[in-house]
Amino acid sequence: MRTENPDRPAMITCALSGVVANRAQCPAIPYTPEEYAAEAVRAYEAGASAVHIHARKPTGEPSFEVEDYRNIRDAIVAACPVIINFSTGAVGVSVEKRVAYLEAVKPAVAALNMGSMNYAKFSKSRGDFVFDFVFANPISEIRALLGAMTAAGIRPECECFDLGHVGTLTPLIEMGLLGPPFQVSLILGVLGGIPGTVSNLCHMVDQLPVGSDWELIALSLDQWRLLSAGAALGGNVRVGLEDNFYLSPGEMARSNGDLVAKAARMLRDMGRPIATVAECRERLALVHA
Repeated sequence: MRTENPDRPAMITCALSGVVANRAQCPAIPYTPEEYAAEAVRAYEAGASAVHIHARKPTGEPSFEVEDYRNIRDAIVAACPVIINFSTGAVGVSVEKRVAYLEAVKPAVAALNMGSMNYAKFSKSRGDFVFDFVFANPISEIRALLGAMTAAGIRPECECFDLGHVGTLTPLIEMGLLGPPFQVSLILGVLGGIPGTVSNLCHMVDQLPVGSDWELIALSLDQWRLLSAGAALGGNVRVGLEDNFYLSPGEMARSNGDLVAKAARMLRDMGRPIATVAECRERLALVHA
């Protein structure tokens, strides 16, 4: 089993708000730029060095507009020195629209989804799917987004929901389109992607390009079990209200800071120091805030 320096300081990213969930499900989800900034401060003070952003309008609806991304970024940067990471994942939103906010706002990092998949949620209590759709990320769109990130000096965070997505890294590297340092996220537990098991995580880690600065992303309460495995393998971790609302069964987080604090405590208990913002900026050779 290959690991990437299990004693290396662990970078914690906090995904402040996803696209689908709302305050009826979790009251701490931010909507306005000021709320995003407050949640970013809580995450930063608890140990996060980066925050992942899905923009919303102040009324809570998902947004892919330049103005909303800029307002959220500006509010966070004014409040704390955390690294900014923008989502580019979308269904039914053109590449041109997603490129527009990257080029206009220039975050330090932007997520790059590495392949297409079914994306669904199944409810055991209902005995049916809550939702299901195709999350389309053809290679032509991956290349277009990657080209825009490279031209703008934005570090791609390559999000891999399945083993085939990890495999897509290799041709992009061989073509010279994706250069080091490689930041890769391994996302386990989405129905349609790779199931959230420790053996699957180990297999994905073994397929990574040598030297990848990778992080573990897992959903719901499985996050804590897999976080431990990822940390033991030398990976970074992501937590936050996009991925999981709960600290333990029945105990909902009051903020993103609660989730980061638990992750940081787990990492320290395992002997992993927490990476600072400065360390992460240097490791990933970041240009922008």
